[in-house]
Amino acid sequence: MKSLLVLATALFLSASAAFAQTPQLDPGEKIEKLQFPAVTMQLKGWTKFGNSHVYTLPVRAGQHVKISFETKSKFAYLAIFDLSKPDDEAFFGTDEDGTSYEMTVKENATWLLRPYYSKVSPRRGLGAPYSILIEPLAAAPQATQPAPAQQEQPSLFPKRK
Repeated sequence: MKSLLVLATALFLSASAAFAQTPQLDPGEKIEKLQFPAVTMQLKGWTKFGNSHVYTLPVRAGQHVKISFETKSKFAYLAIFDLSKPDDEAFFGTDEDGTSYEMTVKENATWLLRPYYSKVSPRRGLGAPYSILIEPLAAAPQATQPAPAQQEQPSLFPKRK
């Protein structure tokens, strides 16, 4: 009985972990699995409702990365999700956070990069072109604070020798 309970718990945990790793796609979206690049990688595409690409990017703890999004449209955005987290909130979005995101990864994860065309904005056309740059960077050096140097303060009295 105890082994059955352990087996059921293990299956539940593995199912929930697998569920967290599987992104929910909108109808017509296609997933493209990327590998973490050794040099700068550029992705170009078109945000079309119901017929666009989303990208998965595996990242490892300690990697330093910068992701930049560029488009001429004021209605196209990029959202980045962490598929290893159970919530479905983006941790970065170009609609509120600017056009680039730079960080040192704290734990192994898979990110979902989703370029999208805003559905709530009044717009014309079926989508917009975009470009995503994924730049692996050298890890940020640890800031070491040198001992503050004693600066000479102006004084009315001469120093004793």
